[in-house]
Amino acid sequence: MSNNEQAAGSARSQPRSEAWKSALTVLQSAKPPFVPEGAEAMTVLVEFPPGDPGTPPHRHSGPAFGYMLEGEMLFELEGEPERVIKAGETFWEPGGDVIHYQDGNNRTDSPSRFLVTMMCAPGQPMLTLVDDEELARRRHLRAPHPGT
Repeated sequence: MSNNEQAAGSARSQPRSEAWKSALTVLQSAKPPFVPEGAEAMTVLVEFPPGDPGTPPHRHSGPAFGYMLEGEMLFELEGEPERVIKAGETFWEPGGDVIHYQDGNNRTDSPSRFLVTMMCAPGQPMLTLVDDEELARRRHLRAPHPGT
């Protein structure tokens, strides 16, 4: 009997672990309004240095689901007040026509890192920047900022 055959036989005789029964923790559950037909799923790691303002206002062609790994993010979607997402917390956005205004590092003393899994519509970019003209036209859809 070869070493590989012995190892395979040994693995089969080992008792199975029961850890899988309690290994899963649901961090986020959401019902996105749509997933584009033929969508491609993409997971990206985003890293911003301390105090970085992040990506300019943009949108995604499909829903995006994220998990904050390190630091804090100032997060703002069209129609929702800005909020701070901290390490260990989740976030999501519906994609489509909704503008994502902010995803910058909320801390000036440490980097921020987060994972995002996005459903991208076929043939469309993962991220599309929104120009100043469109921002002005849609200003009424943006939630008021604290203190304004």
